[in-house]
Amino acid sequence: MNNKNDDDVLPSSKKGLKKVVVYAVLVTLVFTSAMMVVFQVFEYRHDYRDLSAYMRERDDLNAEWGRLLIEQQTFGATAQIGSRAVTQLRMFSPPATQTVVISLPMTSKQDK
Repeated sequence: MNNKNDDDVLPSSKKGLKKVVVYAVLVTLVFTSAMMVVFQVFEYRHDYRDLSAYMRERDDLNAEWGRLLIEQQTFGATAQIGSRAVTQLRMFSPPATQTVVISLPMTSKQDK
């Protein structure tokens, strides 16, 4: 009869050990899952910060591109205005002999 009690104790200790191992594995998996979630949130925030920086840079470059287009149109319009003045209005630059330079007398600030 004593032999029968030993058989009952042995399987119950194996069951207890099996439960402890299963719980340990489950706790390890839950902890690993939690760490992966933390890592993914960190990566998301890092990537979002990079994306925001790239979006600001894109907006700055678009603004600069617009300014450069306006500058290019301005320089193109200057040449067009000069050519139209010559062709349509028959304007010309006078020769140096017909040019008169007028200089104003210098007044000091104390005279005012």
